[in-house]
Amino acid sequence: MKVTKPAVFNWDLWYEGIGGRTVESLGVNQILDKIKEEQTPRFTGKVAKIKKTFSSQQEAALHIKQKAKEFGADLVGICEIQPSDLYKGRSTDEKYAISVGGRMSYEKFNTVPSDYSAVECLEVYYRLGEVVIQLADYIRSIGYTCEVEHPIGDSNLLHIPIALKAGLGEMGRHGSIINPELGPLFRLGSVTTSIPMQIDYPIDAGIAAFCDSCKACRIYCPADAIPDERDAKAGKDHLGNDLYKIDTGKCFPYFARNKYCSACLPTCVYNHKEWAVDFDTGERIKKFPDVIMTEPSLPFDGVEDNHKHYYPKVNREEEKKYNPKKKSTTLPL
Repeated sequence: MKVTKPAVFNWDLWYEGIGGRTVESLGVNQILDKIKEEQTPRFTGKVAKIKKTFSSQQEAALHIKQKAKEFGADLVGICEIQPSDLYKGRSTDEKYAISVGGRMSYEKFNTVPSDYSAVECLEVYYRLGEVVIQLADYIRSIGYTCEVEHPIGDSNLLHIPIALKAGLGEMGRHGSIINPELGPLFRLGSVTTSIPMQIDYPIDAGIAAFCDSCKACRIYCPADAIPDERDAKAGKDHLGNDLYKIDTGKCFPYFARNKYCSACLPTCVYNHKEWAVDFDTGERIKKFPDVIMTEPSLPFDGVEDNHKHYYPKVNREEEKKYNPKKKSTTLPL
């Protein structure tokens, strides 16, 4: 059976094609610099000569999950790596992937796009980067090889398929994973390793079915990039459903020019927003965010096919009529 692998997302080509990244935020730029300067040099390290032994693969899995949580992971799952989990042209010598998730603060997404939400997106990448780096350091210290797959950067693995196989949630209409407890407001990182461990399995919590009837993210996508229907050309999710596929040609220009947008995440109403709490205080925040609906730029499809993944052209046949006076909106619940 032929395995279809997507090309590595070429950020530089996409930014170049739309005239550059215009998210001018001191906080965002500082975090990007910290990731590059502080974290990237720590991706590799020496492997201890003496291996820690485990009585079973179950014990090994529980031990590694506990360590990941100690280092700050909010979600942890384990799966075996298959060829389809790797980007085109990438490889790994490791057998297992440890998928870790780091939640984002719903409070920071009460208005989107905003400076607060943009900085939170980058901060969780940094925090989760520390988790995968520390976990990799620990794995090497007990005598096993591993590789860091940072949440942002030049990864070998496709984080989302790995996380789905590891049981961290189900695919949402907006193209992000929805977790039964954290909703969609979390990010992913991975560590690959040779430690024989008990693996986890995909879940069916009814989230995919929920997304078929809910269109909140579709309605409140400022770029009009989220489809009404599943797409047979996009492949299958772990439950055998055709995937929803976002129109990257419409999404990316808006994302790059409007503070990393992310409107589709806090507008998700899965599970009546039981996840939408301030996790530090336990206090509920407003149930639906203010969404800044500025007029999107023209779609951009100029990146060559061998440097981009497949995406449909969503509602391109219709000229959207945007009201420049309509600066924000909320959905009544």
